[in-house]
Amino acid sequence: MGAQKSIHAGKAKIDVNVDFTHKLCASLMLPTLRSSGNPLSLVIGSLCIKHPNLFGGSEKLDVSWDKGLYDSNILVAYRRPRPEWLAQQSFVLQHSLSPEIGVHGIPINNFSRSGSGGVNLSRLSLGLDLKEPVSPKWSSTTSIKFEHVRPLNDEGRSISRDYDGFPLTCSGNAHDSMVVLKQESRFAKANDRSFFHFNLQIEQGIPVLSKWIIFNRFKFVASKGIKLGPAFLLTRLTGGSIVGDMAPYQAFSIGGLGSVRGYGEGAVGSGRSCLVANSELTLPLNKMLEGAIFLDCGTDLRTGHLVPGNPALRQGKPGSGVGLGCGLRFKSQFGHFQVDYAVNAFQQRTLYFGLSNLAS
Repeated sequence: MGAQKSIHAGKAKIDVNVDFTHKLCASLMLPTLRSSGNPLSLVIGSLCIKHPNLFGGSEKLDVSWDKGLYDSNILVAYRRPRPEWLAQQSFVLQHSLSPEIGVHGIPINNFSRSGSGGVNLSRLSLGLDLKEPVSPKWSSTTSIKFEHVRPLNDEGRSISRDYDGFPLTCSGNAHDSMVVLKQESRFAKANDRSFFHFNLQIEQGIPVLSKWIIFNRFKFVASKGIKLGPAFLLTRLTGGSIVGDMAPYQAFSIGGLGSVRGYGEGAVGSGRSCLVANSELTLPLNKMLEGAIFLDCGTDLRTGHLVPGNPALRQGKPGSGVGLGCGLRFKSQFGHFQVDYAVNAFQQRTLYFGLSNLAS
């Protein structure tokens, strides 16, 4: 279901990778957003071009393009060599286009799936990343970027309001512009029987112009894994909040794979704050097969009404939810296969499939 090829042209290396299975499985969880007669709309895959010595001084240029059924992402990164004891610099240009399901998606089938709300986001960013020297357990990245966000409908035309007439941007116009200073810190500790990871992201909107968004947003993810005899217990806690100016698309969405299983993407709620807890216990059944039981829960901490336009209330989202279920994990030399069966608080059942680490 996948193919990979590396081509050497002089000092440049072109990696072509097409992966059908993962994105096709993901698309099964998302109802059709639009229909198109263009055959290229069904093409999914990725293209990566790398140059290890662009100007003869070990400068690196990476160009990548990823395309799904309904989304695309183009990333251009230029990295200059610096001594290891200095922060490593990267100049980054990125453009992405994706459906905005988490906040504006419409819950269906007892909140087990999310349909299109007719809103897509086009994001263009340009900036500088500084990666601090890595210590044994801590690492840090600082970035400053200009971002331009433009809502589009399913036909690709600019829109400034949703189906109910509420603004989609903070400015009320067809786009938002902002300069964002971001600090991300990571901590990792592991031994033979357990591990602990912690990630903290802080974003600050800088008021370069009076009409640009000014906000402070933080998000943390803490995960802990520990062996319990032959079993392995994994727990994770995710939370965040935003203060200041805010557009609806900046809200924290809760629900879906990677959040609260048993619900569609964002079907639990979307708010200025959130808290999500996940726990999963896996037990080996044989050398290649593991069984799993899991429990997910999440809440918007009663901040859904603080999001401009209150999209969660208008779509009837509960604001909190619990999902539990079981699954199988199959690992082989050809790749990893995962299936999860989840039940939400409305007794709606959902089946998830996943494929990863496919052999080329």
